[in-house]
Parts: sequence; C-alpha cells; structure tokens
Amino acid sequence: MTDPANADSAIRKELSGAKGRYVLTENGAEAEITFSVTSATLIIADHTGVPEALRGSGAGLRLVEYMVTDARASGFRIMPLCPFVNAMRKRHPEWADAFAV
Repeated sequence: MTDPANADSAIRKELSGAKGRYVLTENGAEAEITFSVTSATLIIADHTGVPEALRGSGAGLRLVEYMVTDARASGFRIMPLCPFVNAMRKRHPEWADAFAV
C-alpha cells in the first residue's frame, strides 16, 4: 500500500506466526514497528526502529497511524509496550479505541 503522504514511501505489514512488523520503505531506507500477536484481538507493539536517514521525517508517526488503522479494520487492539508507540498514543487521544491500556 502506498502512503499518500509521500509518493516515494510504502508501508506494508509482514506476519510470520506470532511475530510481525509494519515496515515503511522510503528512499531505500526502512523504518519498522515490531509486534507480537497474543490473540486474535490483541497485539503487543514492542519496538519502533527508525534509521538516521528517516529521523525527523514523520516515518515513526506514519507507522503508528497505519497500525491504528489496521487495528480498527481488523478488530484487534494494541498494547503499547514500545515507548514511542505509547508516547504517540498519549498525543492522539482520538486513537484510544485502538489501544488496550
């Protein structure tokens, strides 16, 4: 899926068993949020990694926005173990329905 905010970036979800990640690829660099699936209705977002080349570009926020949209569409909630994801949750109270805290 192409991110309309940046025509040169794309976000995808990768899932392998109980582990997965949301990956944003932009200008050859990859940012990611890794997660664990605990049940059909809950994932734990455990790490956000943004390379130096993408820092300050909003890549991390775009990944969290994508994850929230996916949670709403797929019927699961997010446990924000990752400090960055938790900070974004606090800044965006309109996302409260997507989080399990």
